[in-house]
Amino acid sequence: MIDDDLHARAWAAMMSPVPDRKTALTCALRDDWCAGRIAVPAASPVPVRAVDDPGRPERPALIAHTAVPRRKPGTPEGHAALLHAIAHIEFNAINLALDCVYRFRDLPADFYAGWLQVAAEEAYHFGLVCERLAALGHGYGDFPAHRGLWDMAVKTADDPLARMALVPRVLEARGLDATPPIVAALKRIGDTATIGVLDIILRDEIGHVALGDRWFRHFCAERGLDPEPTYLALMTDFDAPWPPKPLNVEARRKAGFSEAEITRLEGGRPRRPDQSEP
Repeated sequence: MIDDDLHARAWAAMMSPVPDRKTALTCALRDDWCAGRIAVPAASPVPVRAVDDPGRPERPALIAHTAVPRRKPGTPEGHAALLHAIAHIEFNAINLALDCVYRFRDLPADFYAGWLQVAAEEAYHFGLVCERLAALGHGYGDFPAHRGLWDMAVKTADDPLARMALVPRVLEARGLDATPPIVAALKRIGDTATIGVLDIILRDEIGHVALGDRWFRHFCAERGLDPEPTYLALMTDFDAPWPPKPLNVEARRKAGFSEAEITRLEGGRPRRPDQSEP
């Protein structure tokens, strides 16, 4: 028996401020969807505004991304701060996936199935990283964080094409690039347990970026747009961050980036016409 509204359940999980409750609601929603107990409403109004602040605990304190201290694992405090930063990304990623399910209406069932699975996997990742953080004597909320990921969700709330381009294919793809240097740093201090967690996260995140790639190209095809120049134009229009080098080329290939895109991204952000030579 179908007993629920998909969008309402996604909203409830996204707006829950308690991490354990959020992850439980998220996994229950995915399980109920897979069991056929969730209905996609035949006619559901599109949300009229972005969610400025999804459910989150009072801590961590959110500060400007430029004010977040650099996180180097060479000291116990730096080690814990690095893991906390990863936990914060995974927590935000739960909300980002749930917002895709809540916000974008009248789409194929595969769209909702994919992002529900992503949300559940992000909840799993969050739990894994929090376990490693606890092993270092800390918990989620012990260090300041920023809301850069969610700011882009607000900016792209009106357009699923822009959301797929700029959250999975820009911000989450940067996580693919960041993982090898983090693993190298953790190897230097012998934290093999966290490296094992990062191996799981990288494997799954390639799939998450690939899902965004799939739907970005789907929406481009619907609108008669060439995906790759459209991607670059959106990065400029939304002032999205350009990926720092080195790129994780193998992971980006698996996630759907073409060789031409990878080469272009490796070339650096194009200078705007109003920018002078350095």
